[in-house]
Amino acid sequence: MKRLLIPLAAAGLSAALMTQPVNANPSWATDDLLPKPADAYSAAKFWLDSNGAALRKATQYSLDVKDVPKLVSSQSKAVPDGKAGLTAPTGTNKQPAKVANVNLPKTIGKVFFQDKAGHYRWCSATAIQSRNRNLVATAGHCVFENGKDDVYDKWVFVPGYYQGKAPFGIYAGAYAFTAYDLDLYDDYDGDFAFVAVHNGFTLSGEKKVTGKEYKAWAGDKWIKPQEIDAKEFRKCLLNLGDCWSEGEDKPADLVGPDYPGAVLEKVEVNQATYKAAKAGKGQGFKFGEPTVEQVTKPEWDKYEGLGVKGDGPDKSGNYTITHYYTQKWVKPGTSRKYFMPEYILGVAKDMGRLGDVVGGQGFAWNQPMGQTVMAFGYPADPHPDGDKAYTGVTPKYCYGKTGTKTYQVNTFRVDTHQVLKCSMTGGADGGPWLMKYNNGKRTGYVNGVTSMFHDNDENNRIDYISSAYFDGEVADVYNKANYATTKSLVGPNGELLK
Repeated sequence: MKRLLIPLAAAGLSAALMTQPVNANPSWATDDLLPKPADAYSAAKFWLDSNGAALRKATQYSLDVKDVPKLVSSQSKAVPDGKAGLTAPTGTNKQPAKVANVNLPKTIGKVFFQDKAGHYRWCSATAIQSRNRNLVATAGHCVFENGKDDVYDKWVFVPGYYQGKAPFGIYAGAYAFTAYDLDLYDDYDGDFAFVAVHNGFTLSGEKKVTGKEYKAWAGDKWIKPQEIDAKEFRKCLLNLGDCWSEGEDKPADLVGPDYPGAVLEKVEVNQATYKAAKAGKGQGFKFGEPTVEQVTKPEWDKYEGLGVKGDGPDKSGNYTITHYYTQKWVKPGTSRKYFMPEYILGVAKDMGRLGDVVGGQGFAWNQPMGQTVMAFGYPADPHPDGDKAYTGVTPKYCYGKTGTKTYQVNTFRVDTHQVLKCSMTGGADGGPWLMKYNNGKRTGYVNGVTSMFHDNDENNRIDYISSAYFDGEVADVYNKANYATTKSLVGPNGELLK
C-alpha cells in the first residue's frame, strides 16, 4: 500500500508543525489498513465467522530472531525533546474506589491480523483516548510487517478478548500511524503505532427473507439450499421460481461382491429358493440363517408373504413366521434431487465508537525515567528454557518502576529503549505501560508499549521487557492519529453502510 506522509486531517495542528521545513523528514508515517466499509466489514466478519474460529486459530506474534535480543546499557537517560505532557483518559463505568486486587481494564485486548505467509497472528493492545474515540495503541511491529515492507492484512482490534469471544464487538483498522524511522528503516526506537478503527460491530443472528429483500440487502447474505420433491419442483418451474435440480435418476446395477464400492443388500425369498442357494459370499447366496419373527394372532392369520408360518401357537402362546433371505450385491444407483433457495440475511449490530464502549487510556510523553507503571498484555510464548508459563488466553500484568537509564538493542537499531523488570513473554507485544494507574477506575496514561523481551541475567528466562521512550516525536505521531475520522460500518437495521 502506498505510504501517505501527510495527515488525514489538518484541523487542529499547531502552526509549528505546519511550518516544518520542506526537506525535513517528518517524524511520522501513515498507511491505509481498511478504510472502505465493505473491506472493513469483510475483514471483521472473517474473524467473527463460525463462532470466532479464526480468532481461536490465531497464534501470538513472535520476533523472528534465533536468540533473545540482548540489552546493552547506554548509561544515559532519555532526553525529553520538549515539555512533558499528559492527555487525560476517557472514563469507563465507575468502579469502587477501594479494590483488593488489580482490575483488568476493559480497554485491553488483542489485535488480530494475517501476515504475508497467510498465518493468523495476534498481539496485545489498548484503546487510547482520542478526539474521535476511535484509537488503538500497540507495537509498530504488530501493524507493519517487517517495518518498511507493508501493513498486515485483515487487521482488527478485539477489546476484552477471551477464548474466541468479542464481548464488546470487533473493530476493524482504518488507518495506521507510526514513526517515520520504523516505517522506512525498521528502527525499533519507533516501535509503536496508533491505529484509528471504525465503529465496532457484532453478528447478532440471521433471518429468512424473500428473494426481493435478499437482492436489495447490502450486508452479509447467503443462500441455503432447501430440498423439495419432484412435484414441488414442477410447480416451482411453472411459476418461474428460482429452483434447480442436481444429479440424475439411475437404477442400481447387479455386480459381483468384489466390485469396488459394491453394497450388500438382503432379498427375501421362499424356503425352497433359500435351501437351493449356496452358502458363502456371492450373488444369490444365502444371507445368514433364517429369521424367526413373533407376530400376533391376527397378523399370523392374514400373512401371505414368502415366509413360512408356524403351525400355531407354541408352548408360550406365540405365533411365528420364518423368513429366508439371499444376498444381492449392487452398485448403488442415484436419484435426481430438487432444491429451491432459502434466502438468509446475516444481521449485524453496531456497537458504536471504541472509546464510547470501553473508554480510552490517557497518553503521556516526555516523562522522567523511573516511572511506576502497570504493563498489561497477553503473554503466550515459552521462556527460552522451554517453560511455558502463560497461555495467552487472559491478560496478565507487571508492576514496577521503569529503569532510570536507557538501553540499546543492537540487532534492532535500538538506542533509547526504556525497560521494566517483568517476566511476560511474547504475545504481550503491544500491551500498554500505564503510569498513574487508578486501580478503581482502571485507567492510566500510556507511556510505552511492549516492544521486546530480554533475558538480562542470562538464565534462559525472560526478566525484562522494553519499550520505545515516548517523547515529543511520539506525541507528534499521536497528534496525527488523533484527528483521523472513521465510520460506522453497520446501519440501524444491521445493513452494511457504504
